[in-house]
Amino acid sequence: MIVEEIMKTDIVVLSENHSIADALKIMREKRIRHLPIVDEDKSLVGLVTDRDLRDATPSIFDTDKFKEGVNNPLKLVMKTDIITGHPLDFVEEIAATLYEHRIGCLPILNNEKLVGIVTQTDLLHTLVELTGAHQPGSQIEVKVPNKSGMLFEVSSVIRNRKANIQSVLVYPDQKDSNYKIIVLRVQTMNPLSLVEDLREAGHEVLWPIDPRM
Repeated sequence: MIVEEIMKTDIVVLSENHSIADALKIMREKRIRHLPIVDEDKSLVGLVTDRDLRDATPSIFDTDKFKEGVNNPLKLVMKTDIITGHPLDFVEEIAATLYEHRIGCLPILNNEKLVGIVTQTDLLHTLVELTGAHQPGSQIEVKVPNKSGMLFEVSSVIRNRKANIQSVLVYPDQKDSNYKIIVLRVQTMNPLSLVEDLREAGHEVLWPIDPRM
């Protein structure tokens, strides 16, 4: 999956000459936490977050300083050293960038123009949809040796039961690098028969735990 499939293209933006008060107002109305700052050519020149604005705004109890602070232009508080992405970047690369740099959003540029934005919330929604966690079904976790062909073996057991696999995730076993964990989302509310078949085939099922054991 590439970024242009999940990025928001209806982007709320301001200029660097808009005030902090303008930014606070539009963030509250649109219920957003990140606001790209663009110039007349729609080129990205900065970015402000709700946290940036809170840090730059004096306490509301100090009325005079508060009024003065919120009237300051955004160019005084916006970040200009911005990490960006491209519409054809892979979603997993964008997710890794947000994780590594501990940032909440990534403006997406094409030919140096702002064309979209991706946030942590967008990635969370994408993960839920890809894993099928929002659909009725059951999760099965199987611990297998870290060698080729294991996903085929496990999925063959599921196929023999004519169960529909909604999604598959594979990740290393954190305790033993010789093993990996296969997580399957299957379209059934009672996976116990699948669990029995997997165990009979010699696989170690971590979840669900058989209540009879």
